[in-house]
Amino acid sequence: MINLASLKESGQLVPRMPSYAVFLADALHWLQSHAAHSVHAIVTDPPYGLKEYSAIEKLKLRDGRGGVWRIPPSFDGCKRRPLPRFTVLDEGDRCALRSFFAEFARHAMRVLVPGGHVFIATHPLLSHLVYLSLMGAGFEKRAEIIRLVQTLRGGDRPKNAHAEFSGVSVMPRSAWEPWGLFRKPCEGRVRDNLRKWQAGALRRKSESEPFTDVIRSAPTPREERSVAPHPSLKPQAFMRQIVRAALPLGVGVVLDPFMGAAIGSATVKQRVTRCSRWRRSDRRTRHQLGSMRRTRRFGRPRTSSASASESAR
Repeated sequence: MINLASLKESGQLVPRMPSYAVFLADALHWLQSHAAHSVHAIVTDPPYGLKEYSAIEKLKLRDGRGGVWRIPPSFDGCKRRPLPRFTVLDEGDRCALRSFFAEFARHAMRVLVPGGHVFIATHPLLSHLVYLSLMGAGFEKRAEIIRLVQTLRGGDRPKNAHAEFSGVSVMPRSAWEPWGLFRKPCEGRVRDNLRKWQAGALRRKSESEPFTDVIRSAPTPREERSVAPHPSLKPQAFMRQIVRAALPLGVGVVLDPFMGAAIGSATVKQRVTRCSRWRRSDRRTRHQLGSMRRTRRFGRPRTSSASASESAR
């Protein structure tokens, strides 16, 4: 397992709160140098910023016109955030995405214990590129977790022709977010793998209710966004359910290589007390913050109604 004390002495460890560590490093390089069979689960919202964060695209974003970024019109007085248009990616962009996730998958396969799961957030237009890379590295596709969330993404009329084509939408309004669920193959039978590696299955909500592949969710509340202004921050009420399910026996190490999903406080905190910020590095690896959390025991998750009410606050 991981010796956090030795990492702290070597200077690799950023000062941390009890029970979790934050590493400032190139995510892929960190995975490559990390010990094999040292992580029980990976829960992450990876970067897709191959094009939209280039200097020329950011300049167009600031100018409010042109480029890969779409500035949605205001809706009922609400100013909507700019959104990248993944439909403009060309074959070179898609090839770069496949290469990036293929490398990530190889490293993830090595650091995970047998039976360890990967929960990975994606986008309906790009999920196939991510999933094929993971399966190519040897992961078993186990399911697709559907986060039911109604947002203002999509459903727009043709650009600069709203009045002319008022009765059509270019794409459907988004009402869900896909999370791929993958597993590193077990060593033999699941029950033997659980005894040896504490991995290979998903933790049930209760003895009478299994973990399900559809989770109702609200958009991330404003108070959480004020703490961590990440462009795709996930709500804590949703993340707690994912992280809890990832450790079937309630013990182990959960890794977020990119910190996009901000799992640092998702597992045991009832409210956001600390979220890590993100930053870009080079075009190849982008987000540099990685998080590893050693967990012990989790309480029973709240009901969907309670989670929804919390998210709405």
